[in-house]
Amino acid sequence: MSSPSVRSIMRTRFTVLIRLLPCAAMLALGACAHDPDTVISAALTNFEHRTGGGRPHYREFSGQYAAEDVTWGAATVHPAAYGTPEPSGAYLLDTGDRLRVFVYGQPNLSRAYTVDHDGLITVPLIGDVKARGRTTRNVEETIRRRLGAEFVRDPQVTVDVLQNRPFFIYGEVKTAGQYPFVSGMTVETAIAIAGGYSERASTRSFRITRRANGIVDQMEAPGDYPLQPGDVVYVNERFF
Repeated sequence: MSSPSVRSIMRTRFTVLIRLLPCAAMLALGACAHDPDTVISAALTNFEHRTGGGRPHYREFSGQYAAEDVTWGAATVHPAAYGTPEPSGAYLLDTGDRLRVFVYGQPNLSRAYTVDHDGLITVPLIGDVKARGRTTRNVEETIRRRLGAEFVRDPQVTVDVLQNRPFFIYGEVKTAGQYPFVSGMTVETAIAIAGGYSERASTRSFRITRRANGIVDQMEAPGDYPLQPGDVVYVNERFF
């Protein structure tokens, strides 16, 4: 049988351990909060949960892109100059974009639709219509063709982007989070929208995580680099 002094020592040690556990947990969370990969992954996960989606694939960067995307391994961070060229021409739709579909003379079909995690919108009568990676004109033509094949005679269809998918900004900014995308945005514009730099921010380079057709690409970019809807910007901490 343990003596009173031994029991007292063990009780004291147990009490100290219990009190230290919350501190250890907070330290661990604090470390994660400054890890770009952890924050970016959480941002993508939160956005997909809101749109009902699963985890995206990652593309491994090898200096150039083949005709088909590679979807294995973790995303490699690379200089933006070596990334996929900036798209020219029409805007390509993806998860989170909100569309306005107008079918003349058909009020039950004319409404707002949000592109879901599978890259689809669901239109009455014709069901799922692919939107991801397509232009509004492509979606418009598909809806017109499928409605006209069986349901509506000579349908007049118009599809517009009602609201772009948002962008996200994290790291060393004053108000991190999700914001509406504005045409012509750069990294510096995004930082300004987020309240500007924090006192510990690095102003030299930034990490951009970009998803296209379910593939995630990461790059290091300067402040004047143009952003796209859905981008996740991470402002690094300055090292003294």
